[in-house]
Amino acid sequence: MIRPVLARTVPRVLSIAGTDPTGGAGIQADLKSIAAQGGYGMAVVTALVAQNTHGVRSVHIPPVAFLREQLDAVSDDVTIDAVKIGMLGNAEIVQAVDDWLEKVKPPVVVLDPVMVATSGDRLLEPAAESAMIRLLSRVDLVTPNLAELGVLLGEPTASTWPHALEQGTRLSAAHNVIVLVKGGHLEGAVCPDALVDATGQLPAGRQMIEVAADRVDTTNTHGTGCSMSSAMATLQARLGDWSAALSMTKSWLQESLEHADELEVGTGRGPIHHFHRLWAGGPTQG
Repeated sequence: MIRPVLARTVPRVLSIAGTDPTGGAGIQADLKSIAAQGGYGMAVVTALVAQNTHGVRSVHIPPVAFLREQLDAVSDDVTIDAVKIGMLGNAEIVQAVDDWLEKVKPPVVVLDPVMVATSGDRLLEPAAESAMIRLLSRVDLVTPNLAELGVLLGEPTASTWPHALEQGTRLSAAHNVIVLVKGGHLEGAVCPDALVDATGQLPAGRQMIEVAADRVDTTNTHGTGCSMSSAMATLQARLGDWSAALSMTKSWLQESLEHADELEVGTGRGPIHHFHRLWAGGPTQG
C-alpha cells in the first residue's frame, strides 16, 4: 500500500497492542521505543497480559466495544502520524482494528503479527490468523518473525536466510506490502534483517535492502520484535524513508542489546535497554 508520508520532527505514534507489566514488551516497550526515536507515543490496549521475564501466565481481553471506544477517542482528537499494531488476540479484535484503519487511514501503519511465540506455540485461533492475513492489505510494513512468516504463507518455517528472503518476497508480492524479514532466530555470528519489497516504495525501485550486524551474546532480548516495529513506524514518520528507518533502527537496536545486561530486570529473559543513549551520561541532575 503506497501512501504519501509527510516527515514530521516529533511524530505522533499510536501503539495498538497488549501489555507487559514488567515493561519489556507490548505497549510498554512500544512507548519506550517510540520515545527513544524522538516520537510522541500513545497507546490503545487490546489485551491485559499477566507475564514476566519467564513467560505469560494469563491474558484478559476487554470487550471489543471498549477497544473501539479507545481507538475513536484518540483519532477523534489527535492527528496520528503512524500506527504500530502488535498483539490483537482474536478475530473480532482484528476486524475492529481493520475497520478503524479503513476509516482513519493513518499515513504509516506497521504490523507486528503476534502469531507464534518464541517457544513455537501458536498464539491465535485459526479464524484470527485468517483475519490477520486479510489485515495485510491495510498496512505498509509487516514485521513477522520467521515462524510467523511461514504461518502467513501457510508454509513451514524457513531455516536459512535465503529461504526466508524468498518467503518474504512472495508475501510482499501477494499482499502488496513491504516485509521486514528478520534473521534473529537463525544461527550464526551475524544477524541480518532486510526490507523486501514488491510495491515500489523502496528508494530507486530496489526490491531488497539488507542490513546486518554481529549477533549480541545476551539472553536479554525480551521485547525485541515489539521495539523494532515501533521504532520503524516512528522513524518512517520522521524521515519518510524506509531504508533510512531500517538503518537507524538496526543501529539503535544493536546498542540496546549490547547494553541490555546493565538493567538487571528479572531472572529470565530480560528487556533490551531502550534508553542506553539517553542514559549514557548518567542520571539527569536536578
